[in-house]
Amino acid sequence: MKPADGTAIDTDVAVIGAGPAGLFAAFQLGLQELSVHVVDSLPHAGGQCAELYPDKPIYDVPGWPACSGHELTQGLLRQLEPLHVPLHLGQVVQALQALPSASAEDEAPRWWLQTDGGLDLHARAVVIAAGVGAFLPRPLAVPELQRWEGQQVFYRDPPPAAWLDKRVVVVGGTAAAVQLALRVADSGAASVTLLHRHDRFAIDAELDAQLQSAIGAGWIRLALGQPIGALADDAGQLQALEVATATDERYSLPLEVLLPRLGLHPRLGPLAHWGLALQRKHLVVDATTLQTSQPGLYAVGDITHYPGKRKLIVCAFHEATLAALAITEQLRGAPVPLEYTTTSPRLLARLGRLPTAARP
Repeated sequence: MKPADGTAIDTDVAVIGAGPAGLFAAFQLGLQELSVHVVDSLPHAGGQCAELYPDKPIYDVPGWPACSGHELTQGLLRQLEPLHVPLHLGQVVQALQALPSASAEDEAPRWWLQTDGGLDLHARAVVIAAGVGAFLPRPLAVPELQRWEGQQVFYRDPPPAAWLDKRVVVVGGTAAAVQLALRVADSGAASVTLLHRHDRFAIDAELDAQLQSAIGAGWIRLALGQPIGALADDAGQLQALEVATATDERYSLPLEVLLPRLGLHPRLGPLAHWGLALQRKHLVVDATTLQTSQPGLYAVGDITHYPGKRKLIVCAFHEATLAALAITEQLRGAPVPLEYTTTSPRLLARLGRLPTAARP
């Protein structure tokens, strides 16, 4: 992949990951008046906290006797609001490359990032806060479907125009699958079939009632079985799934658009191919600066490894702070003076906490 010409967004720092470590790194960087953009593979902020345990209580976050993953995420987002940091969600960073130096005097490289959503960023530094890796959709175990990905097979929600007046099959028993089937049925599809191994779904009672109502009204058809193959028409277009039932019967399920929703799983993904030093799938960093084996690339949170590393949220906040200060010093070429948000007019102004007349 090559950098796009003239379409990239220039920023001081790009943060990969919108979990607690990434959001707090963005906050600390913003406090230092650096421009920051955050990218995450999930369609919402929060990382593991929001995806794996949004409702479970967390008891070891300072100042919170107990908070859920969702509550912690919302608190971090509110804290970040005054700094106006753009979040680019639902996008996987596929490419990360050093850009050629603009002059011989440039010691640290600038970095180019590109996502699968077509976003291009040029950054002077990058913070990788990828947790246990990018949360990527679980693919169907039907290899031949790969040829239609992005055209008729979509693992991430396409624009509604993709299914308008089309026969759509949604695969999965998760809440995401059921919610998507209901939305597609309500927004212009010619027909919607929800394919699942059995007629029991991992959803709450309210959503189940909505699904049963839609099935009863004929808006959604329920099909039982497991996809085992794909059929193409004479023009090479996907026209049907071959499905096996629990009793080992076979049938063809016609379709024009296929939307598998089998949940997400964490994977290092493209990160494994960026040439960074790894130890057991973790990025090796300097414990004092959180810089990786490449100058200008930093990492914080669960993705990191250094002597004494502990995978705790409170430790990730500490790492995010050290990384932000190290990046600020690298980009400015000077030490960062110690300031407190309780007394610093500059920091209070950044957070919108000073009366207008008192702002510098």
